Parts: sequence; structure tokens; C-alpha cells
Amino acid sequence: MTHACTSPKYKLVAIDLDGTLLRSDNTVSSRTLAAARACGEAGVTLTIATGRMFRSTSPVAETLGLDAPLITYNGALIRTARTGETIFHHPMDLDLAREVLRFFRERHWYIQSYIRDVLYVDTENDKSRYYGNLAFTDPVPLGFELYVPQDAPTKLLAIADDEEQILLMRDSVKAHFGDRLFAAISNPLFLDMASPEVNKGKSLALLAKRLGVSREETFAIGDSENDLQLFEAAGFRVAMDNARQSLKDAADAVTTSNDEDGVALALERYVLENR
Repeated sequence: MTHACTSPKYKLVAIDLDGTLLRSDNTVSSRTLAAARACGEAGVTLTIATGRMFRSTSPVAETLGLDAPLITYNGALIRTARTGETIFHHPMDLDLAREVLRFFRERHWYIQSYIRDVLYVDTENDKSRYYGNLAFTDPVPLGFELYVPQDAPTKLLAIADDEEQILLMRDSVKAHFGDRLFAAISNPLFLDMASPEVNKGKSLALLAKRLGVSREETFAIGDSENDLQLFEAAGFRVAMDNARQSLKDAADAVTTSNDEDGVALALERYVLENR
């Protein structure tokens, strides 16, 4: 397919990773790669907006050939893909982070911490190994020190045993911490927690302003609760077929699943052909 156009309608496209750009096997399809590269050739700035840490996002950006600032840690860190320049970083309040960590330790719930783009865990176990493989990184076990960090984490992440437990975690956290903490399900079994001052939407708006792009010229694709704010900041919103219903309700369109080239289809139909 040939895409030729001098003035794309959407100039900034933000795409979530897990459950969206990445297939279930943690890879990007050849069709999605081709669509992403076609966007770049058409003058569209393509970025990733993810809850993942920067070091596990940059390999995907490299695969896609991206040279844009990446929105990572649910918006708490924006860093350029190739040079690693930090554009924005807003870690959690240290006292709040310690309180959240104690809250999880008292309930014997699994939690991990991210400080200076390093993943810290209590001890190595099935959950830490699973996440390390998923995120292309090696967790660093700290033991009790995990729960009394000396530096403010960029983000905390809990992993549940099943979907019933992740809902219990989310509801318990929101009931206890209220608006002092950003908490959202980012994966069927993951609960992301960060400063309430940050989210994907705020960082997308910041990046759009930096690039001189209006809200109407931004386009977002996602699948989870932590993409709701991303959708609020975008001019056009596409939910994956595997997305949570709350995100589908907030979307302008629904594409196929992450295992059925949903991102490629959305880019082809709404970005590359809508010019």
C-alpha cells in the first residue's frame, strides 16, 4: 500500500504498549511495523505512552525506528528515545511511597518499585521473574529495604494472583489513599500507582504543546484503565477489541485485538488514509 500525503490530519500519535502495540508474545507484527514507519514517512510523530519503565520501552521504540520523546511510567517520565534526554520527570512523594509500600506489606500483597529506571523487588519469585522477562530487565532484590526506600520511586506496581484480587487491590488502595495517589489497572493483573499529579494524558498534552500540535491533531490507541486520561487528552481515540469496556465507552472507534493487527488497522484507516 502506498501512502502519499503532505499534510496529515493527525500529527501526533500515542500508542500504549501492553495489550495494544505488543502482541501476547511481547512482539510487534510486521504489519504494525510497516504502518508505524509509513506514519513517520508521512510526517506523523509517533510515540509510545505506557506504564512501563523507560528501559523496557526503548527497545520497542528502537524496533519501530522512533526518534520521539517516549511517555513512560504512566506519564511520570518523558525521555527521548535515542538520546535519553529527560524532558519531564515527576516521581512520587517519598513519604507517600513508603506508606503505600507498608500498606501492601501488611496485606502480604506483591509490590515492586522503580527508582532511577531500576526495578526493585522484595525477593525473587515467580512474579518478579515473570515481570522481568516481560519488561526486558533484571529485578534487583532488596528484602526489607524495598519497603523503606531512601529515594522517591517514579512508580510502584502491584501484581495480583487473579482478576478478583486485582480489583480488591485497586478498590482498597482507592478507598485508603483517595486522591493522594494515582492508581489504575494497566494489565489484567497489574495495578500501577504513581503521583496523582501525573498520568498519560497530562504528558501527552505536555508533549503536544512542546511539538506545537493541537489537541485535535492528536490520536491515541489503548486498552486499559490507565489509558482513560490518555483518551481525554487526544482528539481521536481508538480502543482495542481486547480493551476494558470503560475504555471502549470512551473511544471514538474500536479496532481489532492486539493479536489481530489492531494498531496497524487503526493507523491505516484513521491516520494514513485520513489525510
